[in-house]
Amino acid sequence: MFHVIIPARHASTRLPGKPLLPIAGKPMIQHVWQQACRSHAQSVTVATDDQRIAAVCRDFGAEVVMTRTDHPSGTDRLQEVAVKLGLKDDDAVVNVQGDEPLLPPALIDQVADNLRRFEAASIATLAEPFSDSATLFNPNAVKVVCDHQGYALYFSRAPMPWCRDDFAAGRPELLPALCSFRRHIGLYAYKVGFLHEYVSWPAAPLEQAESLEQLRALWFGKRIHVADACVPPQPGVDTAEDLERVRQLISGA
Repeated sequence: MFHVIIPARHASTRLPGKPLLPIAGKPMIQHVWQQACRSHAQSVTVATDDQRIAAVCRDFGAEVVMTRTDHPSGTDRLQEVAVKLGLKDDDAVVNVQGDEPLLPPALIDQVADNLRRFEAASIATLAEPFSDSATLFNPNAVKVVCDHQGYALYFSRAPMPWCRDDFAAGRPELLPALCSFRRHIGLYAYKVGFLHEYVSWPAAPLEQAESLEQLRALWFGKRIHVADACVPPQPGVDTAEDLERVRQLISGA
């Protein structure tokens, strides 16, 4: 069994009030909540520091936990909610972002199941193969390399692995066949006991350099299991253009 927590903040540099933006007659956060409810989660909770979001979520039937406004990271917010829900150290929590209205429920179940199956992991997450070199060299697309058991070795915004001979002359049109390039999908399952450890650690130098929270876990010796997504992930909403694309996808569904 596992629990889903959906962090939802009103503040957003590019799209203020993003969780409440309408998509097909419903606020975005309601679409996210409905997708999470279609998973096998024991509970689905929206975590917010904004009373406007809380009121809307309660209106459509969601459980809501109010959180502090000063969390340095989303993982810190998740830990506060786990405490308020009274979750045990060996419980599993899946962090579903509040701007993923098309997230397939199968992926939520997959990361939760992988966290259970791979006992050495404190975190389970997902990836997918890169299909083009332009995305590989895009710093907004996070890359991951793993060992032979599927445990993460490193995450980076830079292209990884670096195929020296193929990349020597610059960015190639086609990806080298020798290397396996994988894009990280930001869906996580955590053991609650790990969350309590995480918030006690200072930010790691690699985490600060790359602006990637998961590097703190690797820095302090924790293991992250990474599997290829069992179904194709769907686009989230970061920009106004993303919002319009998702509106069209949902309206045409």
